[in-house]
Formats: sequence, structure tokens, C-alpha cells
Amino acid sequence: MRVLIIGDSHGRADLLARIVEDVQPDHMIHCGDFCTPLDRVPDVSRSVVRGNCDWEEVADEQVWEKEGIRFFVVHGHRHQVKRDLSAIRARAEEAGAQIACFGHSHVPVCEQKGNILLINPGSIAQPRGVTHPSYAVLETEAPRRVRVSFFIPDGRPLHPWGGRFSL
Repeated sequence: MRVLIIGDSHGRADLLARIVEDVQPDHMIHCGDFCTPLDRVPDVSRSVVRGNCDWEEVADEQVWEKEGIRFFVVHGHRHQVKRDLSAIRARAEEAGAQIACFGHSHVPVCEQKGNILLINPGSIAQPRGVTHPSYAVLETEAPRRVRVSFFIPDGRPLHPWGGRFSL
């Protein structure tokens, strides 16, 4: 399974479409602040949540499951992700998820806290605290074993984020 995790595209529907075309994901997770009409978000298998800058009527949070891995998806502004990640981690546990995907801070994050893998793909439009815009790709390597890689929009790898994780 190949999952594109992206967020905070802030109106860059053209760039979002190009990344989806390049990555060819089995599923796309958009962590909110797409800031375009929903029909401009690529029509692929997807989980899309509303961010604090979105006006479209989509869910504030979603749970998506595939291959025995449950993803909790939220923008993060209501979970104070700019301060710390304890609230989003607790909510992901409550949802029975192994992976929490979120945005809002525009800062890439990929770390395992207890039994929850926390992923913030950064922003493809307005990076903060880093020099490059970014998105993440999660690939399953074995049952409940994943690899997360970060890229800049032209497809070049972005280090040092990512890694291999057991869920």
C-alpha cells in the first residue's frame, strides 16, 4: 500500500494534482487547509478533513483503515499541535488508530510516541521552520511495518524526516 500524506496546500490545487500524478498513491490523506473548492482536490481514493482555513463541508476528523492499519486524520488546530502532540496522540488512541496524520503547524513531524506514529507532512505551499515545502509517502513493507519518506514537491527526497516503524 502506498499512501500520500499531504496538508496545508492553501489553494495550490495545481501543485496538489501534480504531486498526486507523480506519486500514484493507492490512497491520499489530506490533513486540511486545502483552501479550494473540494472538486479541485484530486478525485482519487482519499480522506480529506477540514482545516481552520477551509470553507467546504467536510469532516473535522476521519478514520481510515486498510491492511489492518488504522489512520486517524485531523487538521490539528483543535488539538494544539503547535504546542505539543499529547492531545492528538490521546485522540488517536481513543479512535483505535496506530497512525495519526495532522497538519496546521506546517512543520514536518514523523515520530513514534508509545504505540502511535505521528505524521505531519509539512506544507506544500507555505513551509514553516524548514527551508523546503514537503509531503510524505507511507508504504507498507510487511504486516504492520511501514516506511515513511518525505519529499519536496519536485519529488526529491527530503531528509532527515521519515524512517521505518513497527505498528
